[in-house]
Amino acid sequence: TVLVNKNYRLSDEYEPDDLVLLEVPLYNRDSTNESNYLRKSAADALKQMFIVAKSYGYNLTARSGYRSYVTQVALYDRYVFTDGGEAADTYSARAGHSEHQTGLAVDITSDSVNEELTVEFGETEEGKWVAENAHRFGFIIRYPENREAEVGYTYQPWHLRYVGVEVASEIYENDWVLEDYILTYGLLD
Repeated sequence: TVLVNKNYRLSDEYEPDDLVLLEVPLYNRDSTNESNYLRKSAADALKQMFIVAKSYGYNLTARSGYRSYVTQVALYDRYVFTDGGEAADTYSARAGHSEHQTGLAVDITSDSVNEELTVEFGETEEGKWVAENAHRFGFIIRYPENREAEVGYTYQPWHLRYVGVEVASEIYENDWVLEDYILTYGLLD
């Protein structure tokens, strides 16, 4: 339940020590690409979620998992160059403030949206299934629709955060965001 957002950051050097290669369909099939890794608990849960989704006919793809501090610097700078800083801050984290650096966040997509990261994913059958079932595998949609003021980012139906089944289920059942859970249980220093 570590909180990483616009106000809470990881150190520049933080890197999880239990990253494993994902065993799910990957957007970038290069096994040396850091984005194909998650922490073991999250990777195992993602694999189970993808297996169950496939049993319902939904083919999901992992597009981006772990990102190092250095990678996030480059990504954020590219978005600032393309869209400007104010716009980039609505959809991308500054380095140290990205959940991807925890190894517990993953962006997923599907063929129905040409494997893009787009809000339209939330309107697809796959996206609806993920929204209704991700908590059963320990994931939450970290940046839900109409919660921008609380989470600091625009709606991202593709961005999942692993918090474990118990926490994810409580967040889902109460229509909370991670910040609600952390504040409710006083988990901040």
